[in-house]
Amino acid sequence: MMAASSPTGGPMGDTDPTLSIDQAWQALVHAAHPDGEAAAVSGLRLSPAGWQAEHPVAPEAGELLDCLVPLATRRGRLAIAQLGQSLDGRIATESGHSHFINGPQSLVHLHRLRALMDAVVVGAGTACEDDPRLTVRHVTGPHPVRVILDPRGRVTPDRLLLRDAEAPTLHLHGEGASPEGPAGDHVQRLALPLAGGGFAPKVVLDALAAQGLTRVLIEGGGITVSRFLEAGVLHRLHLLMAPLLIGSGRPGLAMTPIATLQEARRPASRTFRCGDDTLFDLVLDAPLT
Repeated sequence: MMAASSPTGGPMGDTDPTLSIDQAWQALVHAAHPDGEAAAVSGLRLSPAGWQAEHPVAPEAGELLDCLVPLATRRGRLAIAQLGQSLDGRIATESGHSHFINGPQSLVHLHRLRALMDAVVVGAGTACEDDPRLTVRHVTGPHPVRVILDPRGRVTPDRLLLRDAEAPTLHLHGEGASPEGPAGDHVQRLALPLAGGGFAPKVVLDALAAQGLTRVLIEGGGITVSRFLEAGVLHRLHLLMAPLLIGSGRPGLAMTPIATLQEARRPASRTFRCGDDTLFDLVLDAPLT
């Protein structure tokens, strides 16, 4: 399903009526951003109930549609988180090394998630340590607004998110915290109230919605994803499991301990192949907002 593909595909009927993975992806981008540059694909209809095609569909295109149609066609607010981890639930070694736990197809999947969203969120630790770009370099589609959660204002101007103008950045810092130095013209800074030394996840999502950013990907790190999951504000969680045993290191999810398995969350789930990795699509049933 998640094999990398060429950026474009010809319209159905040019030489082969079979719907390609490129055409399926174009249809998904159009469904998620109907006012954007991607055009609708003739003979393919997407809706929250699923998809229908008037022509044969390549197997990998059908799997891509099965996986992402629920996200692309969702209207209203949507919050999804993504984590890539080993079979034993680690996202990095004890030293913090994490490149690369998951394979190249999982990276393509992550970039597809970014392209379907209005905003992608990372914590200050990820912004400082990993220095990500958070763009959609591996797929076609619009860059999301990049959002930094920085309660103490510790992300420095030399980090890519604050100096690389390839996509807009929203720098959320705590009230009373003064971020260091000037930022580029592509950066907007916004102060939010603190709760227990950090931001309440619902406050973050409300602030983004007020900016017109209603489709949100919580990308990292593990602590940030865990906080949003435990706050009950996520609609979906994508876990990409690599066939890898690390044995120690940083856990993907770190939540409040429970005493019995009866207290464990048991979300509805679907699985998809993603190269050598396995994608678990977990439906979390967050309250609709």
